[in-house]
Amino acid sequence: MSETDTVSSLADLKDLTSAAPAAPVSASPEAPRAPSAPAAPLREREIDAQGRSYATGRRKDAVARVWIKPGSGKITVNGRDQEVYFARPTLRLVINQPFEVADRSGQYDVIATVKGGGLSGQAGAVKHGISQALSKFEPALRSAVKAAGFLTRDPRVVERKKYGRAKARKSFQFSKR
Repeated sequence: MSETDTVSSLADLKDLTSAAPAAPVSASPEAPRAPSAPAAPLREREIDAQGRSYATGRRKDAVARVWIKPGSGKITVNGRDQEVYFARPTLRLVINQPFEVADRSGQYDVIATVKGGGLSGQAGAVKHGISQALSKFEPALRSAVKAAGFLTRDPRVVERKKYGRAKARKSFQFSKR
């Protein structure tokens, strides 16, 4: 069939596909593949007038508002340096995880305001916010950050106390008499 022919039924389509030469299929994994075009980011960069990217991060009861912009890697939390606000090294390690995964350590300045929860929850909220803001600033990094699981909000929260119970699940002490 030539290119000017039209397909009017499925039988014509079958004839058209059988006439086309089949591409050789190689069984070896080492066979070179045709170079594909680089995958364009599906999302658009979200940057404000100051050249920053904003995101909100949440963990437990903590909520973090995070702005990132290109810089020297300075992280400021509630107006204080990260070493002062998060004194424990493990918490600072949690905050820097998104940059380590994306190979962007020391390339972005972070300004965060955090409310609610404890220090561990606040560190998780800042990490979530940095991950979201990083994927908005550089959409190409989204797949790496998402594969590490940093874009998903951790849904675990403290279970509420029920009536007739000492705590969420603990019963009052049993008394036989």
